[in-house]
Amino acid sequence: MKLTMVGTGYVGLVTGACFAETGNDVFCLDVDHNKIEMLRRGESPIYEPGLSEMILRNAASGRLRFTTDKLEAYRHAEIIFICVGTPSGEDGSADLQYVLHVASDIADAINAIGPTAATKTVVVKSTVPVGTSHKVRDLIAAKTKIPFHIADNPEFLKEGDAISDFMKPDRVVCGVESAAAGTVMRELYDPFVRQGNPIFVMDVRSAEMVKYASNAMLACKISFINEIANLCEKYGANITSVREGMCADKRIGNQFLYPGLGYGGSCFPKDTLAVVSMGRAIGFECELNAAVHNVNQAQRTHFWSKIEGAMGKNLAGKRLAFWGVAFKPRTDDIREAPAISLMRKAVAAGAKVRAFDPVALENLGKEFPEIEHGHDMYHTLEGADALVIATEWNEFRTPEFDRVAALMPSKLIFDGRNLYKRQTMEDRGFAYYSVGRAPVNPRG
Repeated sequence: MKLTMVGTGYVGLVTGACFAETGNDVFCLDVDHNKIEMLRRGESPIYEPGLSEMILRNAASGRLRFTTDKLEAYRHAEIIFICVGTPSGEDGSADLQYVLHVASDIADAINAIGPTAATKTVVVKSTVPVGTSHKVRDLIAAKTKIPFHIADNPEFLKEGDAISDFMKPDRVVCGVESAAAGTVMRELYDPFVRQGNPIFVMDVRSAEMVKYASNAMLACKISFINEIANLCEKYGANITSVREGMCADKRIGNQFLYPGLGYGGSCFPKDTLAVVSMGRAIGFECELNAAVHNVNQAQRTHFWSKIEGAMGKNLAGKRLAFWGVAFKPRTDDIREAPAISLMRKAVAAGAKVRAFDPVALENLGKEFPEIEHGHDMYHTLEGADALVIATEWNEFRTPEFDRVAALMPSKLIFDGRNLYKRQTMEDRGFAYYSVGRAPVNPRG
C-alpha cells in the first residue's frame, strides 16, 4: 500500500519504518527541514533500539522516503496517518492545533489532486481526546466535496521496545465509520497479526477512548504499588514480599506493579491529565485518575525526603551522583523523568550533581546544562557523597561494589528502583535506602 506519515516524531517514524519493513511504500512528511535532511542521511533523530538500522534498510530499498513537500506526500498516499504532537496545556488538556492544521492541509491537497484520484483514508494516529477524529473529518469535509474516509488507530508502543510492539502487537485497534475503511485497515495490519492476535474494528469514539483507558490503567497500577510501598515503610513491611504475595493472584498479575519513583515520559503523565481534562470538559470529575496523577508526583517528593533525612536539607558542599537520567531504560527520553525532578531538588538544596546515562546525556545537556556529565557509571561516583539510582538500566544491576565503595567512601546509596537485595547491601556495609523497604544501616 502507499502510505504517508505526517510527522516524524516517535510515533510517525516508528510506524513508517515498520510499515515499510513489510513491503509498503511509505513517505514520511515533516515541516522540519533539518530533521528530514538528517533522515535522508540515514540518521535517526530519536534513540530507539533497532530503528536506525530499519530506516537505513528500507530507505536503501526505496520503500521509505522523507520529504517536506506536502502535495507530493499527499498525492502519493492511499492512506494518510496523522502522527503529530498533542502537547498538554496548563490545564492538562490536549493541544490539537497541529492535528487540525494537518487536517486543513489534507483538505487542500485533496482539492488540488482532484476527484479522479482514488478515495483516501485519513487516519488519526496521534493520541487525541474523544471526538477529535470527528473534528478532523468535519474540518476536511467543510473544505472539500471530494469523498474520503476517516479512521482512528491508536498506538500502543513502549519506548525501548517500540519495534517489537509494532511488529508483534498484542492487539490492533481501528475506529472507522465505513465498511470500506475497516477493510483497508484490516488489509494493512493483517501481516502483523498472523499469530492470531486480534484486530478490533469499532466505532471511532471507542477507539479514541481505548488508548486513554489503557494508559490510565497502567498509570493507576504504578501509583497503586507506590502507595502500598510507602505504607509498607510506615509499618515495617517489605514491599518485595508484599508484591510477590499479591501478584501470585492471577486476577492481579505482575505487570507494571514494581515500586519506584513513579512514571514519566511522554504518554502516561500527558494521557492521565487528558482523561481528567476530558471529564471536566463535560462536567464529570475523574477522581481516580486525578488521584493517580497526584500520587505519582508526590512519589518523587517522598523519595527526596529520604535524602534529606540522611543528609540534611542544606546540601551545600555536597556532591550527588546520579545513575540514570531517562524516564526508563532503553530510551533517551527525559520528558517528565523522575531523575530530572530529583536533580532540580538537589541543585536547589545547594548540591553539586554529576550524572551518567547510557544514551540520555545529550538530552540532559539541552534541558539542564548545569549538570555535570559522568564519562561512565564509575567516573560519576568520584568525589560523591551519595549515589542516587533513578533509572534501572541493566548495567547498574550488578556493579563492582568494592569499586563503588573505593570511589565513594561514604557508601551511601539511594535506590529509587530497588535494584539490590537488602542483605547484599548490609553485608557490604552500605547505607542503603530503597522504596517500600526498611533502610539498611541508616544515617541521620
